[in-house]
Amino acid sequence: MLRHPAFVAAHPNSMLHAVRRAMSTANPLPATFLRGGTSKGIFLKRSDLPKDPYEWTPIFQGIMGSPDPQYRRQLNGMGGGVSSLSKICVVGPPSSSERAAEVDVEYTFVQVGIEDGVLDLSGNCGNLSSMIGVFALDEGLCSPREVDADNGVATVRSFNTNTSKIIDTTFPVSLSEGKHVAVLDAPQVEMAGVPGKASRIVLQFVNPGGARTGKLLPTGSPIDLLECSPDDSASSFIPASLVDATNPTVFVSSNDLAEVLGLQERGLSSSDYSSPNVERLLESVRQAGAKRMGLDPSAKAQPKIAVLTEPSEDATDADIIIHAFSMGVLHKAVPMTVGLCLGVATGVEGTIAHGIVSRARARPGAIPNDMVRIRHPGGVVAVGAEFAEDGTVLNAQVLRTGRRLMKGVVWW
Repeated sequence: MLRHPAFVAAHPNSMLHAVRRAMSTANPLPATFLRGGTSKGIFLKRSDLPKDPYEWTPIFQGIMGSPDPQYRRQLNGMGGGVSSLSKICVVGPPSSSERAAEVDVEYTFVQVGIEDGVLDLSGNCGNLSSMIGVFALDEGLCSPREVDADNGVATVRSFNTNTSKIIDTTFPVSLSEGKHVAVLDAPQVEMAGVPGKASRIVLQFVNPGGARTGKLLPTGSPIDLLECSPDDSASSFIPASLVDATNPTVFVSSNDLAEVLGLQERGLSSSDYSSPNVERLLESVRQAGAKRMGLDPSAKAQPKIAVLTEPSEDATDADIIIHAFSMGVLHKAVPMTVGLCLGVATGVEGTIAHGIVSRARARPGAIPNDMVRIRHPGGVVAVGAEFAEDGTVLNAQVLRTGRRLMKGVVWW
């Protein structure tokens, strides 16, 4: 199956038809395996695939080793049994002359379901977006839009078809036979979750508001009350901020979550976030948020949900703490689009995130910072957002690193 409203509506064809058409595709396929941020994924050229995305399903399932409902390890493919390792990017030149005037390359991100093998095209991946420009240069799909020779960096502008948003990646380059080649092994920055230093990749989402819904605040309110079910016999309501920037996300506070769970006296511990009860409750909140945002509640990839906590009084390394969930499971770090969405949300007055960061920065001795420092289970990441005077989000940005892991062919 392929989950994307536009494609599903336009293709009532059976899966058998998709399989038959896909069989005309080369097997194995040319492919590149790349790390971008804290995710890894298969990068494919659009020209090597069927024109109709509906026909990608059997190909991508075979590449990743899905569906795998029994073991959830994807040992029969390139996947790794967790959402951050079950990803594919399809990259090609701009699809029209009008778009070519704006961007250098365009791409589609695909989240492959581990258990069910469903292809979810409803959102984007921030981590892998950081490597779109690198892959495009490697494959000769484009030349850099901008080159800063003094600083040895180049910028590639891409169009993400999932969200219809423009994204810039800026990274070090060198000249080889007259062509710019990305340099990824310069010891410039270190990021949480990845050992060692690597080249600095600046990932900037241009006008990221309303990536799926067309509005930064889909309901028009910074806080909504969502009905949720902590167990089968009762319903409760929990305050949530529904924000759509880079990807739509449902944000709730850990204090409110603890109250719904009846744990307000002791609060939530790190182990609570992986408990089945908390996972079930948060999934009910996520689905309620999806409905309120006008999105499909059955799509597991979008919207995401995250729990926010205020740092302790003596904390100096972060402005806010996040526990984010991806495909129903606690993320070991933070999905980068969720981190960027949170960075934007902190600048929107009235949201849960804005309140937490405002209180943290009002403490005695707090150091002013243009970037929002987010502590997640794997470390700390700093994200930034720029707003116009009317409150429009101009851009959101974060630093990433990446690495080429493999180039060759992949069987499906």
